[in-house]
Amino acid sequence: MTTSRLNGSLYTNIQSNIATIEFGHPASNSFPSELLGRLTKEFNLISKKDTVSVIVLKSEGEKAFCAGASFDELVAVSNLEEGKQFFAGFANVINAMRTCGKIIVGRVQGKAVGGGVGLAAACDYVLATEQAAIKLSEFTIGIGPFVIEPAVKRKIGLAALSELTLEATAWKNGYWAKEKGLYARVFETIKELDEEVAILASKLASYNPSALTEMKKVLWENTEHWDQLLLERAKISGELVLSEFTKKALAKFSKK
Repeated sequence: MTTSRLNGSLYTNIQSNIATIEFGHPASNSFPSELLGRLTKEFNLISKKDTVSVIVLKSEGEKAFCAGASFDELVAVSNLEEGKQFFAGFANVINAMRTCGKIIVGRVQGKAVGGGVGLAAACDYVLATEQAAIKLSEFTIGIGPFVIEPAVKRKIGLAALSELTLEATAWKNGYWAKEKGLYARVFETIKELDEEVAILASKLASYNPSALTEMKKVLWENTEHWDQLLLERAKISGELVLSEFTKKALAKFSKK
């Protein structure tokens, strides 16, 4: 079941040193800016909790994992500052995940588009189902996946990133994502996925939390410049979304 709240929902449940963060939105678990801000704050808050050793990130329902940023808000962008702020939403979330002191396990049950792919890439370890296909469709509306690119490239490499970005209308299935390194394991059913997520999270929670924190730092070495880089990328996207090409493309999508 997915929330009916227009600004989306965000819930955190902490048990046995495992914090499960669950987000949702009626539009295929997409993210309005408000929800992105709430998720950023949640990662920053949990990062400081001594009672948490590992985070599981999941979305509501059994269909899409995440359709990226809110299309309605994208269409409403009218100036550069608004554009930059809009695209900074995912930049802030990715940086919060990167600097979070806890290992983040992603539970991806369905399709991920755009920012949703970036969200999965920013997790430290991802388990998914066969239905968890991915697509970076930004070129189809005249922009590009500039903000999430560093996170995605870090996981799947430049060649796979090029393929995923330039084939902007093509879905890549869960096994392609596993082969390229985005997913660690892929399961046939959500039931199997949830069982394995629970097992993995319990194992991680049983380890020395200080060792996990230090390993997190190692996994994200040489990314300190992302604080500035991702905001610079947000500005690029903010400029492109105001272009005549993108306005016409968005108008066509809005009519569909």
